Amino acid sequence: MSSRYALLLFACLSLFVSVARAVEPDEMLPDPAQEARARALTKDLRCVVCQNQSVDDSDAPLAKDIRVLVREQISQGQSDQQVIDFIVARYGKFVLLNPPLEGDTALLWIGPFAVFFLGLGMAILFIRRPAPVAAPQPLSDAEERDLASKLKEPTP
Repeated sequence: MSSRYALLLFACLSLFVSVARAVEPDEMLPDPAQEARARALTKDLRCVVCQNQSVDDSDAPLAKDIRVLVREQISQGQSDQQVIDFIVARYGKFVLLNPPLEGDTALLWIGPFAVFFLGLGMAILFIRRPAPVAAPQPLSDAEERDLASKLKEPTP
């Protein structure tokens, strides 16, 4: 019985492993203020491998490289904007989790809303438009005779 509990405990604890941050101790800067700046910056950078994770949370080797680059730039006395500009120059605007609203990123910001409202408009038109009703067709002679015979039959 105790081995089952140990296995269950191991399974539960393994679920929490993914919650841990990806920043490794050897990456951290000795100055707590600089480390806090680095963590704040890497939380706003996208892992280009994982794409939906920040560089701060990703375990990908490329994310580690970006974290190291950010810390190197901070150690060299660069401002936050200079660090972001350096990373964007190297990896493109895609590396930003929240890219600025500019001409080349406008579709990223406006596209989802445009698709939503287009779908909503089409749904409203579809729901509000009455279904086409076909004009009634006259019965053929055979159908009229069949109907007349059924109406004359006594109901049980």
